[in-house]
Order: sequence, then C-alpha cells, then structure tokens
Amino acid sequence: MNNTPKSIAVFGAGPGVGRAVARRYGKAGYDVALIARRQDPLDQFAEELAAHGITAHVVTADLSETDLVPVVAERIRAKVGDPTALYYGPATDPAFTSAVDLRPERLHELMPMTVYTLIALIKEFLPAMIERGDGAILNAQGAAALRGRPHLSGWSPVLAAQRNYLQSLAAEIAGQGVYVGTLYIGARITGTPFDAAFQAEEAAGRPVPDMPAADPVELAELLWTMHTDRKPREMVVPESVIPRAEWEAE
Repeated sequence: MNNTPKSIAVFGAGPGVGRAVARRYGKAGYDVALIARRQDPLDQFAEELAAHGITAHVVTADLSETDLVPVVAERIRAKVGDPTALYYGPATDPAFTSAVDLRPERLHELMPMTVYTLIALIKEFLPAMIERGDGAILNAQGAAALRGRPHLSGWSPVLAAQRNYLQSLAAEIAGQGVYVGTLYIGARITGTPFDAAFQAEEAAGRPVPDMPAADPVELAELLWTMHTDRKPREMVVPESVIPRAEWEAE
C-alpha cells in the first residue's frame, strides 16, 4: 500500500481561486505546494495554512520563464514528491484588445505563462500520475476562451489554445486515472485586486461592465467536486454567461 500523503501543487497562489484551492485541498488532507513569484505573500499564506493544520510549502517561481520548469519541478518534488494534483491558474493582466488592433507580439508575450509553462509542467508531473493511476490536472481561466467577442481579443486566443490542448490531453489519457478539469469564469472574483478596482470605479460613479461577482471559495469547491466526481471536464461560471450548447465538450 502506498502511504505517501496526497499533495497538490498550486501554481498561481495569489488572492482568489488559487488560495481557495489550497485551503480546500489542505482541508481534505493534502500537503500543499504554493508556487508564485513573491516570497513574502507565500510565506504569510503558508503560515495561515499551518495555523489550520495544513502542511504547506513555498516555492517561488516566475511562471513566464518556461525554461526554468525542470528546476521548479525538482524543488516541488523535494517538498512534496510528485504531486497528486496540479492546479494551474496564475494571474496575468488580460489587457484585452480588439482583433483589428491585435499585434503578433502581444500573443508572443502571453503564450509562455498561459500555454508553454502549463505544457512543460504537465510533461514533468503527468508520468507519475499515470503510473499511480491517480491524479488531477485542474485549471481556472476566463470564459473568454470559449467564444470570440468584439474587443476581447489578445488574451482570449491564447486561452483558446490552452483549452484546445487540455481537451486533447483529456481525451488521450482517458481511462488512465488522471482527471483533467477546467472552470471557465465569466465573473469578477471577490477578494482580488481586479475586484477591488472594479468596486472603486463603481463607487466613484464611473461606468463599469455588467459583470457578476464570484466567490473563490465556491469556485474551489466546484473544482474539488469536479475532481472527486471525475466530471464534467469543463464548467462555465456563471452558467448564464454562454449557453452550454455553445461550449460543452463531447
């Protein structure tokens, strides 16, 4: 019997969904590896988790530096071994633009963190998951990946590329014990810098987009349920953002 504790590597452990995922999995008995760029906020969060009986480890990394993934992976293995689950949701400035004004250089800037590093991390950790016959690759991204809209280009095509990759991956490893699941969020996430700026603009009487709020704790619970149920592969929050028939995977 394998008595190694289950663990999750949380890539993008800043305010919002990443931290909520770390709490949810830690509550379920997982050891947690927290990965983000800045040491101090990670140390503070690890202390908070430890105060609640959760074993947490800090690994600093710039996830836009794909070439450093092998080094980061070894640092994670030194803390928690090959993780049972991987959550990938680093925050980036979406800087949406119109398709008319989109520059190839902008896509080049966004691809490393959004696509290249995710692929490199999966190449590092997927083999152990398949060998165990147990694992999960979890992701939370913007609903802009699902449908092109006017003036919402730039980050959206890169997210669509990420989604295409994850869909192909899920189909290829089906039946090998590794779940691939993604939340596509069409809402502002409470407790994040974006939400604070949104509320400040609204309070000042300046125009803001019609955008619902989403609780990161509830989003993390959805990811946990998707993982434990092994379905669905994709979910949109809130469901009203895009009709299911327009995005649902087969």
